[in-house]
Amino acid sequence: MAEAEGAEDRKPRSDEARSAFTPPPGMEPEVPEEDQPTSEFALPAGTGTALPDAAPAEPEGSAFALPSTYSAQASPPAYTPGQDFPVARMTESPWQDRMRTMLRMPVDVRPVPETVHRPTESGPAVGRVLDLTLRIGELLLAGGEGAEDVEAAMFAVARSYGLDRCEPTVTFTMLSITHQPSLVGDPVSANRTVRRRGTDYTRLAAVFRLVDDISSPDVAISLEEAYRRLAEIRRNRHPYPTWVLTAAAGLLAGAASVLVGGGVFVFFCAMLGAVLGDRLAWYCAGRGLPEFYQFVIAAMPPAAIGVALKLAEIDVRASAVITGGLFALLPGRALVAAVQDGLTGYYITASARLLEVMYLFIGIIIGVLVVIYLGLQLGAAPNPDDVLKIPSRPVIQILASMVLVFTFAILLQQERSTVGIVTLNGGVAWVTFGALTAAGLPPVPSTAVAAGLVGLFGQLFSRYRYASALPYVTAAIGPLLPGSATYYGLLSIAENKLNAGLASLTNAAAIALAIAIGVNLGSETSRLFMRMPGATSAAKRRAAKRTRGY
Repeated sequence: MAEAEGAEDRKPRSDEARSAFTPPPGMEPEVPEEDQPTSEFALPAGTGTALPDAAPAEPEGSAFALPSTYSAQASPPAYTPGQDFPVARMTESPWQDRMRTMLRMPVDVRPVPETVHRPTESGPAVGRVLDLTLRIGELLLAGGEGAEDVEAAMFAVARSYGLDRCEPTVTFTMLSITHQPSLVGDPVSANRTVRRRGTDYTRLAAVFRLVDDISSPDVAISLEEAYRRLAEIRRNRHPYPTWVLTAAAGLLAGAASVLVGGGVFVFFCAMLGAVLGDRLAWYCAGRGLPEFYQFVIAAMPPAAIGVALKLAEIDVRASAVITGGLFALLPGRALVAAVQDGLTGYYITASARLLEVMYLFIGIIIGVLVVIYLGLQLGAAPNPDDVLKIPSRPVIQILASMVLVFTFAILLQQERSTVGIVTLNGGVAWVTFGALTAAGLPPVPSTAVAAGLVGLFGQLFSRYRYASALPYVTAAIGPLLPGSATYYGLLSIAENKLNAGLASLTNAAAIALAIAIGVNLGSETSRLFMRMPGATSAAKRRAAKRTRGY
């Protein structure tokens, strides 16, 4: 019996006893307490929190030890610089540049956050902060702001309320943001879908002012106050009534018709066609018709008036009526936003915006082509060569371009304080374009240079006033839109001249892309003259390194 018990004692009692790395009994050295190996997730001394009726805590250093509850006052910084490493202070430039610079940094090298609104001891209200951030981002994205600027605004709001480990993500119809309180804490995510889009730059400017106040260390705004101001922004009515917008659409088309060679009679005809198209589009929108069909219907009245003038054999420039109507419909704002998103690395959003532009452009083509084809069947004989023969009238064209920009700004619901500035910016762009084309430069590079000046001045104006650049840029590109090239291409296709028509439409697309790229290049060039956060010169600005060619 004793031998059996001795044999039983010699049998291994656990899997650990069978390990080849287990030291034999009596050979295990005693390790001092301070030299015990610890887990990288171990809690620092004095930070553990006791829970009532909880199980005994695991020893400090165990991988199964509970992490501490997140506290904003004791939260670990996003980045702790090494010795003699300069810390960039992110308070010496507008919040757009500060947040964009940090978004282009990896999370582990972002500067130590300087919380503007210090949360309570229990930590920030994570759910409410994320919800406020998403609502602000929704208004910006629905108003036409670029994806990078929307992410920068969301990042600024989250950091200002103590959520330093946040990653916002923006696509064409979806906003999401993720907050991770610590390396071992469970992340919190929220998202919001953008279902309605509208053009109201007054509301966009108000949201920018709200974000600027939230991120400013000199203004204390609580969550409740931020929610209240956001609700007021949503409830505010548009600055201009409907009849003013309709009149602005008519004046825009009339000014565009004068820009391409029309006279007084053509001005009023183009104005009438644009007003009828605008009213029909509003009627269709009120009945829930998709935007594609709204553009198809809105393009028909100007084309019908132009065809009627040809059928009546009135000695006027009928093509200018149709071209003026096209200027009022071409989606230049959406195209600029699409190219900007693509150039800054947001390819999904850029692809969706370009697809939207393509649908709207096809809708305009269908509406005009249907009317032109019916006119040809009825005996109208338009001359395509007259479309591109625009007489040179510098003073009248400069005034017409400024009226066009002014009315375009009204249609975009801009604040009255910005209308004069963007009108001046558009006049400078047209003068530049006219001077370059008169010197013999082709239309595409001339357009790109003029659009670059628009982007440059618009960005400088926006930084001077701590506002969005869109109110200073979008309306100013109106005179540069390729209305004449588009109409020439459609007319050639209707007359079964496919090669000439496609070549003209391709030229129109090239001009549109030149506008978008020029605006973006001008905006980026403006940063050479601005002080960037954490850098002594613009050469140290971090670019978006998202792709490689190898």
